[in-house]
Amino acid sequence: MKRKKTAIIIAALLIVASAGIYFYYGFLFKEARNIESEVPDFNIPATKLLDDYNADPKKADLLYLNKTIEITGTVTKQTDSVVILENTVFCLFTQKVKDKITSNKVTVKGKCIGYDELFQEVKIDQCTINK
Repeated sequence: MKRKKTAIIIAALLIVASAGIYFYYGFLFKEARNIESEVPDFNIPATKLLDDYNADPKKADLLYLNKTIEITGTVTKQTDSVVILENTVFCLFTQKVKDKITSNKVTVKGKCIGYDELFQEVKIDQCTINK
């Protein structure tokens, strides 16, 4: 009788552990997206992106948030890993970009992470320069 209870407890623990592992890897743990290889959902000018957020932030979030987008605009500020387009779109790169930008007008691909009301900028993450 004691052996049977022990077997049932061990089987129950194995089932719970298996369910936990399945839940973790199936639902919680996701690989990071490779934005560089994704096809963009939108290709828009930097000024239009900001206009959309200024007109209706909730609607713009539904359109652009967590989507891969290509933004075209004039570089107004640049550091090692940040490029600002048209003073309105903040593009954060995963690598240094100083040598990669050869002209003032560029097309940047990245993931939209939303609108920053404090700086009045649209934030783009995981950016790459499209040639």
